[in-house]
Amino acid sequence: MKKLIDSKQYKEALDLFDQQAEICNNFTIDMAIKACTILNDYKRGITIQQKLSSNLLNNSYIQTSLIHFYMQCHDIDNATRLFSTITNKSNYIYTAMFKDLMSNNMPDKVLDLLNEMTIKPNNFTLTILFNACGKLANDRAMKIGKKLLDEIPDNYRNDNILLTSVTHMLMKFGDIQSAERVFHSIKEKNIINYGAMIKGYIENEMSEKALDLFEQIHLKLDNVTYTIVFDACAQLANVRAMKIGRKLLHEMPDNYKNNNFISNSAIHMLMKFGDVQSAERIFHSIKEKNIITYGAMMKGYIENEMSEKALDLFEQIHLKLNTVIYTIVFNACSQLANDRAKKIGKKLFDEMPDNYRNDNVVLNSATHMLMKFGDIQSAERVFHSIKEKNIITYGAMMKGYIENEMSEKALDLFEQIHLKLNT
Repeated sequence: MKKLIDSKQYKEALDLFDQQAEICNNFTIDMAIKACTILNDYKRGITIQQKLSSNLLNNSYIQTSLIHFYMQCHDIDNATRLFSTITNKSNYIYTAMFKDLMSNNMPDKVLDLLNEMTIKPNNFTLTILFNACGKLANDRAMKIGKKLLDEIPDNYRNDNILLTSVTHMLMKFGDIQSAERVFHSIKEKNIINYGAMIKGYIENEMSEKALDLFEQIHLKLDNVTYTIVFDACAQLANVRAMKIGRKLLHEMPDNYKNNNFISNSAIHMLMKFGDVQSAERIFHSIKEKNIITYGAMMKGYIENEMSEKALDLFEQIHLKLNTVIYTIVFNACSQLANDRAKKIGKKLFDEMPDNYRNDNVVLNSATHMLMKFGDIQSAERVFHSIKEKNIITYGAMMKGYIENEMSEKALDLFEQIHLKLNT
């Protein structure tokens, strides 16, 4: 079984497990559950779980694998139920549970479980807790995160992975000074430490400081650092940023030039510089373009007021569309509002799958597009179909009324708003 799993033959491993089920031990059962998790085979995993004796169900490794299996299959209730039955919970089981909750985008549940912990979290558990606090970045998370930070044992204060998560959390809190103090306290900084700090500066709109720190790096760069620095240069798009970004791109080793994430951020940067030709060269050099690559290129065309080229590129896509593409194409059609744009925009909207018809970002851009077309009735239908309208939804509709010289309707709609107003 181990050989099959090591060679990623998970289905064959499970078939072998079924044949030898009666003589299987803790180790092989654990591997079988992990194979079900990787294959996302919920039915088979449940069948294995139902055949386990109470003794096996009390094995910590099997418990951890089952929790991970449930979480990966998004069966949160069963995972939580199993976790609650474990009497002597270790840091290992807490870390596994916290990690799976984070992968299911449930950082608040991580903090709920933290309150139930009767043991001191170790460095692995703390790392995930800091990530949860950073993800939430609300008053509760700030209070918990800073308390955990104050109570970190001295022997963990040289743990690079832990301190990277601390830096990330503090940057998410907007506490730049504390993040800088933690960063400077790290004796042997690695490229991940620098990356966390640079990314934090960018998220706090301090891209000049991000580039200052980048210029201090004397380590081999990784794909994350290239992506982050290109993003910083894109955010600034000034003379210094253009010089750094172009130099970095020119000197980038060939093995990174086939990395889609890096290429996408390079395209975004060059488009922000207004260097459309260089962005197109990178785009055409990408062997296997994904939907994000097309999105970066189309967005760049729109930002450079080249929406016809954005629509030309859209018509070449033979991939499943995502939220970003729908939004970008609707924006391109809005910018043009000519016969071609109206035909493409309305066809795209009519054929849009139902799962996107509850997405406020997509529907707001569709409303904006229809208003630009002067199709008030269709825009109103979209607006009324939105179940949970946000302030941006109201803004798009009111702006549309004004642009169509229907300011009385804009004021009527304004008087219906029961949300906090924005600028």
